[in-house]
Amino acid sequence: MLERVRYRVALPDDAADQGEVFHHAVMQGAAGYYSLAQRDAWASALPREAAAWAARQALFTTLVATCDGRCVGFVELDIGGGRIETLYVWPALARHGIGGRLLDYAEDQMRAQGVERLRIEASLLLAPGLERRGWVRRGEEWVERRGERLNRIVLEKPLAPSGEISV
Repeated sequence: MLERVRYRVALPDDAADQGEVFHHAVMQGAAGYYSLAQRDAWASALPREAAAWAARQALFTTLVATCDGRCVGFVELDIGGGRIETLYVWPALARHGIGGRLLDYAEDQMRAQGVERLRIEASLLLAPGLERRGWVRRGEEWVERRGERLNRIVLEKPLAPSGEISV
């Protein structure tokens, strides 16, 4: 199945799938890391409606992983801020390299735009994988969503210019 996954810039038609990927990644994928109340609050922070995700595509450069024409994962980039805004993969496909490939694609895009250092505020689910990929922990923070406090890990990664190897 993973050989059918393709990576590209998001299209407006991907927006409905993005909403579903986000919702299920939070509610199912993060179940071992956050309580049901925390996940409900987190999931409610962004609507599931396609229009909301299409609007986000105008705010953030969005890269998607698709399988058989459906978005199964995505990453949103704040190029001006040198940040990865979000990274979500459909829970049943998590831990199969889709998120890693999206990150590689994101790093290439950021590097091409002259970004030298990336930053992300990662969930407790995502942070360990990022650290294994060379991201450095810079601390943690708490955000509030609908009265629930959620812990996030602040990570950074230097980007070597094209053609150089980052260590």
